[in-house]
Amino acid sequence: MNGPRRAVRRGRDRKAEVVLPAPGLKRFPSADTPGVAVIGGGIAGLAAATLLAERGARVTLYEGEESLGGRLAGWPTRLADGGEATMSRGFHAFFRQYYNLRGLLRRTDPGLERLRPVPDYPLRHSGGLTDSFARVPRTPPFSALGFVALSPTFGWRDLAAMDPRAALPLLDVRVPEVYERFDSISATHFLERVRFPEAAHHLAFEVFSRSFFADPRELSAAELLLMFHIYFLGSSEGLLFDVPTAPFPQALWDPLGAYLQRLGTRVRTGTPVRAVHPRDDGGVDVRTDGAEDRHDATVLALDVGALRSLVAASPGLGTAAWRDDIAGLRTAPRFLVSRLWLDRPVRADRAAFLGTSGYDGLDNISVLDRYEEEAARWAARVGGAVVELHAYAVPDGARPEAVQDRLLDRLHEVYPETRGARILDARHEWRADCPLFPVGSYTRRPTVTTAHPQVTLAGDAIRCDLPVALMERAATTGFLAANALLAGWGVRGQVLWTVPRAGRSPVLRALGAVGSR
Repeated sequence: MNGPRRAVRRGRDRKAEVVLPAPGLKRFPSADTPGVAVIGGGIAGLAAATLLAERGARVTLYEGEESLGGRLAGWPTRLADGGEATMSRGFHAFFRQYYNLRGLLRRTDPGLERLRPVPDYPLRHSGGLTDSFARVPRTPPFSALGFVALSPTFGWRDLAAMDPRAALPLLDVRVPEVYERFDSISATHFLERVRFPEAAHHLAFEVFSRSFFADPRELSAAELLLMFHIYFLGSSEGLLFDVPTAPFPQALWDPLGAYLQRLGTRVRTGTPVRAVHPRDDGGVDVRTDGAEDRHDATVLALDVGALRSLVAASPGLGTAAWRDDIAGLRTAPRFLVSRLWLDRPVRADRAAFLGTSGYDGLDNISVLDRYEEEAARWAARVGGAVVELHAYAVPDGARPEAVQDRLLDRLHEVYPETRGARILDARHEWRADCPLFPVGSYTRRPTVTTAHPQVTLAGDAIRCDLPVALMERAATTGFLAANALLAGWGVRGQVLWTVPRAGRSPVLRALGAVGSR
């Protein structure tokens, strides 16, 4: 992928749904602009801050780390050869269904020139079979039928062996009803009930649950069905995606941070917020290490751990039941991202991204120099490769060094040409800060609005009754949090887009209704 850069200009699915904000003024009158604290500089916080600043609010963006981006942040690191590289927490796919996230990125990149398409999303099982989505039709129901027709691991016999009545709900996933029906069972339980074939279970569905950094035995089946709807039968965008052409800071967050500052936003990185206190007069006090700032409202756009800590340190925030729900939020098991700088290239036909299953904990391999310009320059200079290995839901008690060594062994198994490669440098990122959506958790998840009209929440852990997930849930709830504040002030918010909130096809919806009886 080192040829000419191709911008991503695909249009939106013609059946995508629009979500209109409450009516109101286009922006605040210049003489009456409220001050808003946005706490958290990840995707959710950036979306909220961007919309509020565009409408004329006086925004202060607080971020505890030194850079923006949250879990997609990047930071400089010096390699053993003296060169500099940008390290991050690893590969992220920007799917075409991420309408609201892509709308945020268009603020500084209208043609999405800083994203490039990845031509395929191959999924390989240790048994030797590989599925591809490159030739699968994108329009439902032909997407699912095409997958069956082209897949070496899921054929017509497998389809016939499934329990049709148990599988019918897949044909008409409705949001939020899917949570009412399937949040009480695990993803694994649902697959067993459907009699989904084991090989296809690994290749098709476990990949989705791993996207949540979760063991499918713990993950709510509702989230699994939602993912199936988003990528197969609810959207014509398919499973193909785009990736940034440069590391996250350079491609995404530095330009967006500069845009916010041009709008008058105070961007305060390296400033963790310690407590938030709603005031009787309707405002909010925000305490940092150095001061206590007064604002008219706030958006809490934090990951699960930081949100729990902030609420625990803010005794006047929320009701007792709400605080219990926040305290009950869980994080997914720890995961590992190993980035390796090798002295020789991987084979030219290797995919930029490969999902793997059955390889002793290795969940995917990405070859950064296939798509990221910084990695490509390093690889060209030394004649090598930059390879990244991911392991999600690492078991408690596993020794980090043993897991890292095991992933390297599996890389050698999947890409044998790497066995003779010398590792010129390596970075191993261990994290455990992604939200977990366990069985039965939906009704206790906090929503965008709170008991305080001047306090809203945003992030990928926040409940959202739209068919969105992962980064798109973060962006969507960020805009929704800002919309809620703007509506209270009589200012019009952001128009949002989503894949359909119910099955696209009347025939499939009718069949799906049979499975709900």
